[in-house]
Amino acid sequence: MLPVAVPPHAWRAFVDQFPAGIVDEDIEVEFTAPARGPGNMIDSDYERTISDFAVLAAAEKAEEEGYAAVVVNSMSDSGLSALRSRLAIPVVGAGQASMALASCLGTRIGVVTMWQPWHALYTSAAASAGISERLVSIRDIDTRPDAEELLSDRETVHPRLLDACVKAIEDDGVHVLIMGSTTMHYAYHYLTERLDVPLINPGIAAQQLAQQLVRAGLSHSGRAHLAPAKPDGDLLTAFTARR
Repeated sequence: MLPVAVPPHAWRAFVDQFPAGIVDEDIEVEFTAPARGPGNMIDSDYERTISDFAVLAAAEKAEEEGYAAVVVNSMSDSGLSALRSRLAIPVVGAGQASMALASCLGTRIGVVTMWQPWHALYTSAAASAGISERLVSIRDIDTRPDAEELLSDRETVHPRLLDACVKAIEDDGVHVLIMGSTTMHYAYHYLTERLDVPLINPGIAAQQLAQQLVRAGLSHSGRAHLAPAKPDGDLLTAFTARR
């Protein structure tokens, strides 16, 4: 589940990021997004609130529709808590999943991202994962994200991301790095080939966690995420259509 609109070629790139064999043969990954939401950016508190609402509206009936799990494919973890309250099937957020995985790989965690307005997403995800003290570095390349430009201008963007990664490792002493957006997956292979610390692609981390939860028959605790006494999907009608 994507919380914002993306251009068609970028949409396809989300699917193509999964290497062969990483998705079990009997599992189908389907990407979808709300019909309405906060445009193509989640920078402000206003946009984060709208994206929470939009994701909830678009995915609240996932269980009825036969889905085995829901992945919020964004470091914003938009609508994550609300969906866990609404659904019994596993609901995984890319932000929280990446932080939890990073904590298994090192004690000093860093995030490399596009620009400063996204920094709040990572402190929030680290807090949700209970590892705020381990998030010691957030570095950005001061570039306003644009999906089409990021896919086409790799010769400029990739080296700048690599430089930020190296500074996080050498200057901040990080043990493991997280890419700051699921839209940054295009740079994953370029960076991993040049880094000597683990680099986490948040989209893959979230998908793999969801897949393993389904396999293990596990889901979030109903005591931690209380179900609504009387769900009223009619309140969300304006947002329920999906592309």
